[in-house]
Amino acid sequence: MLFCKKAPVTWLVVGLGNPGDQYDNTRHNVGFAVTDELARRGGFSIQRLKHKALTQSAVIGGQGVLVMKPVTYMNLSGEAVADAARFYKVAPDHVLVISDDVDLPVGKLRLRKSGSAGGHNGLKNIIQHLGTDQFPRLKVGVGGKPHPDYDMASWVLGKLQGQDKAVMDQAVERAADAVECLLEQGLERAMNRFNQK
Repeated sequence: MLFCKKAPVTWLVVGLGNPGDQYDNTRHNVGFAVTDELARRGGFSIQRLKHKALTQSAVIGGQGVLVMKPVTYMNLSGEAVADAARFYKVAPDHVLVISDDVDLPVGKLRLRKSGSAGGHNGLKNIIQHLGTDQFPRLKVGVGGKPHPDYDMASWVLGKLQGQDKAVMDQAVERAADAVECLLEQGLERAMNRFNQK
């Protein structure tokens, strides 16, 4: 992946998560993990505070991209996304959002062209601030809570351990592959390749 700081931004790639060390390696921060993997591959760091997010411009898959990790906390992610989209005049169909999904098995990927928030507060806030749900998203499965009485917030903010951690590490790499594929070859190609049954 070629890194270039001065490329004109035509895409936003937004990893969702919560800022702060206490949230590292939690299910809810999988989006951050994927953007960090893209940064590792490109040899850049996502450290410039702009648009209520840690950001970095790069060329990924031949596209000028602003990689973003909102620092607003998950439930207000839309503030950062809408601010950057307005600034760079990026249309919603060029805003790729990467999030966790409790309705998918651990490590499973699901690319979508658009859709509802599915109960995800970060996606819900982005839909609210963009005024549309017509933006692509890459969902990374973190599995459902182990028992119906288990608190959902505790589940998604829980640290990944053991087998789940190993599976998720592989999923993060595949998710970064999916982002690169989408940007280079288009959404349909990426969906066909990464949305395995």
